Amino acid sequence: MTKKVALLTGATGGIGQACARRLVASGMAVVLVDLDMARLDKLARETGGDTLCLTADVADEQQSSSCVQAALARYGRIDQAFLNAGIEGPAGLIGQTPVEAFDRVMQVNVRGVWLGLAHLMPAMASAGGGSIVVTSSIAGLRGSARLAPYVASKHAVIGLMKCAAIEGAAQHIRVNAVCPGAVDTRMMEAIEAGANPASPGAVRAAIEAGIPQQRYADPDEVAAMMCFIAGSEAGYCTGSVFTIDGGAMAGAVR
Repeated sequence: MTKKVALLTGATGGIGQACARRLVASGMAVVLVDLDMARLDKLARETGGDTLCLTADVADEQQSSSCVQAALARYGRIDQAFLNAGIEGPAGLIGQTPVEAFDRVMQVNVRGVWLGLAHLMPAMASAGGGSIVVTSSIAGLRGSARLAPYVASKHAVIGLMKCAAIEGAAQHIRVNAVCPGAVDTRMMEAIEAGANPASPGAVRAAIEAGIPQQRYADPDEVAAMMCFIAGSEAGYCTGSVFTIDGGAMAGAVR
């Protein structure tokens, strides 16, 4: 293998698909990981590149390990990894949210990242280094009513990222996190519907009104940042949080 290899979880989501297209277009071999093989195959056909499709629940230790081993068996190494899989969970007040719903969000969003790091970092260390990008959210930087499990999970993965960046530095492994704001994806549609099932469009309008740029991000804008951070031009960046939010974290629009 002369081309570089990337592993991408949550590949069939909005941000995942945009990231997959960019990686393939750059000439990388890409390991696409998600739950639905039919959707993975469709994405692989659309990108038209050198891809390996793997179904896995990232919260399952054996399945997470198997994905890394399958990638190594096919390509011999993993240069970049994007731990992008995540779920939003149900909307609701803390006292009204079932503990099972909290547990599932934490399993996918936090345990999934933990397992990804645990299996990827030794493989990258053996190959002389690598780069890992974790998808968090501006929900990992501030609170939000009715989304406590999701918010807690996205705070947690920033902590994992910082620990991994420190541990990985000596092996030339960089680890960073991206924190998107509102992005035009299925997940945001679900959050809008959870906030106001009768009028999700009104929720979107209210969110956009509070963003200085007055719009949602396109998934490709997030993917562009992720791919830059993962690449060699960002070689001195590790342990960092990169927001892409149209100015939302700068302050509320008055």
